Amino acid sequence: MSEYQYYEFLAIDRPLTADELDELRALSTRATITPVSFTNEYNWGDFKGDPVKLIQRYFDAHVYVANWMTAIFMVRLPIEALTREAARAVAVPYLLDITATKTHWIITWSLEESENYDRFGMEDGRGWMARLAPLRDELLRGDLRSLYIGWLSAVAGEMMDDDETEPLCVSGLGNLTAAQQALAEFLEVDPDLLAGAGMGSPAAQEKEVSQREMDKWIDALSREEVNSILIQLLEGKGQQAERSIRKRFASWQRGLQADDTDRPRRTVGDLRQNAEKARLIRMEEQKRDRKQREVMRHEKRKAYLKNLASDFPKAWASVKEPVERGSGRGYDEACRKLIDIAEAYDLFATKKQFQNELKKFMAGHLRRKALIQRMVKAGIWKDQ
Repeated sequence: MSEYQYYEFLAIDRPLTADELDELRALSTRATITPVSFTNEYNWGDFKGDPVKLIQRYFDAHVYVANWMTAIFMVRLPIEALTREAARAVAVPYLLDITATKTHWIITWSLEESENYDRFGMEDGRGWMARLAPLRDELLRGDLRSLYIGWLSAVAGEMMDDDETEPLCVSGLGNLTAAQQALAEFLEVDPDLLAGAGMGSPAAQEKEVSQREMDKWIDALSREEVNSILIQLLEGKGQQAERSIRKRFASWQRGLQADDTDRPRRTVGDLRQNAEKARLIRMEEQKRDRKQREVMRHEKRKAYLKNLASDFPKAWASVKEPVERGSGRGYDEACRKLIDIAEAYDLFATKKQFQNELKKFMAGHLRRKALIQRMVKAGIWKDQ
């Protein structure tokens, strides 16, 4: 297998300047670089840049995939978006790294080992950024489920003892967002373990923003904060202004929300027991689905055979053309049709009638040895 590495970076809060684009171009002459993104693939050699430094200086999200079965997703968040207590609680060495700069958190989810050779033999890394980038906005709104999933990957990797407890009580683990489901897939978290973690987890509540809350927050803004927002708008940076306002407002809302610290936390052993329950439920659902599909297939087959039986002369006539083609493919088609006709007679007439009609049909084709061999093998003709 040849070497393959995929790098993608995304700037969300602000576009890159012309000078920054020049700095990035100096790192790679082959990369696709825009004011909001940097993408490159390597089949030999290596990237000269340091992804962590690029995130710190230019970008807000990063995806890395290599065909030695490594996958990394990274985001940069304002320092006020996450408490140090929460960061310390969920961080897991080598799997979920959370480090702080003076102004930001750098959060890194990593899959360092995988046995899914097919995935990394086929996957080129493209598409993951679009699926995972929404996690950053979710974190800015105070949704910590993506961090819990990162911690859960350690449980899936047998890195936790049964008596250890979950780091946070997080609501909504039973109804994950599309981005959170994508993260679990990206990290290859056991689906049964993920479903087990959702058992007993309160549903995430969609909090509606009231006019009263907005008025209260706006009234508390300093003149400098208001001026900075207005300046951004006048400079044509409406998107940045909106993100900045939403970010600050979400941070203020988090300060008002009651946390879940009073809820009892489950042990890893509890989660593993839940995972076994989820596995049994999944297997039962799969069994039920298979049975339902089989019933539907049977009903569809019966309806098809009933239609054949409604006009047997037409059915026999349909066999004539592929037989007279005289080719192997024609004989295969004819044999399939004869099997269907035989089953239709069995259900809606008699086997004896079929045998009588078959002898009449074959009277002119007894020299077609290749056809007869196929019919004998299918059990609808006895070699004379």
